[in-house]
Amino acid sequence: MRAVVVSETGGLDALRVATVPVPEVRPGWARIEVKAFGVNESEVLTRKGESDPEVTYPRIPGIEGVGIIDLAPPDSGLRPGQPVATMMGGMGRSFDGSYAQYVTVPVGQILPFETELPWEVVGALPEVFQTAYGSLTAGLGLTAGQTLLIRGGTSAVGLSAATLAKDLGATVLSTSRSPDRAGDLRAVGVDHPLADDGAIAARVRELVPGGVDAALELVGASVLADTLRAVRPQGTVCFTGALAGQWTIRDFSPFMLPDRVRLTSYGGEAADLPAEVFQRQLRAIAEGRLQAPLAKVHRGLDRVRDAHAGLEAGTTPGKHVVLLDD
Repeated sequence: MRAVVVSETGGLDALRVATVPVPEVRPGWARIEVKAFGVNESEVLTRKGESDPEVTYPRIPGIEGVGIIDLAPPDSGLRPGQPVATMMGGMGRSFDGSYAQYVTVPVGQILPFETELPWEVVGALPEVFQTAYGSLTAGLGLTAGQTLLIRGGTSAVGLSAATLAKDLGATVLSTSRSPDRAGDLRAVGVDHPLADDGAIAARVRELVPGGVDAALELVGASVLADTLRAVRPQGTVCFTGALAGQWTIRDFSPFMLPDRVRLTSYGGEAADLPAEVFQRQLRAIAEGRLQAPLAKVHRGLDRVRDAHAGLEAGTTPGKHVVLLDD
């Protein structure tokens, strides 16, 4: 089969298309014929050699993918030809991932689904929906009628979180560093787009006196203190991402937390997005109630470098997806 392999870390040239053996199926695992996959910041770090020690080389990257079952254990409930999604669980990090024509994964991280949506749309969804849904539910406990601030709103996770939060019945404030991205935020249902200059707490409190109920932090530790100041007492901030590259706060003191504001984090797995929830989200997209955060479709494994370049450039909001047609 053809696959993208990173043997030596570095720039875009480190993503090399090669012919490799089709992976064997071990007990408790299934093999998926990959139809599409999203490209993620995690895979950029893997390419550059900046991931944690879990990642070894040579490695086929790819922490998510969609396709059809090629081979599965008889007792798994999966059947050949069945559409499925998979994500996380060490895929593309401790074992080979989805940048290939076939991938093998544990049965427990496979989500069956049924939809008429094209592969490129479904391919944009598993990781961002899992992260967004898990952050809003497990991380924040968001409910209808609450107010939510999304810091880093034009990222793929930020756009997905906005659509899911609106579907839950929340009022959404969301940020972008570029004022001209306000239209992109409104297009996914954001009620109050905000240009982010690094200090937005005062403007948030002008819109929501007393502070928002919940905040999803995707920009990172560099703005976390400001995000905390935008939240009401008994409200919650969930730290999920660090788009700005800063994961830690030097000389952190717990007393930097505003009085009675809660701080949580989220870094969950596939099990945090139940198959029935994913199916419901696919149906909502097909009916026009949710939007898929699709930035651009790249056709074929030979275009993976273009997808990485597009993701790093950050000029188009949403998910870069590679569609396998070869």
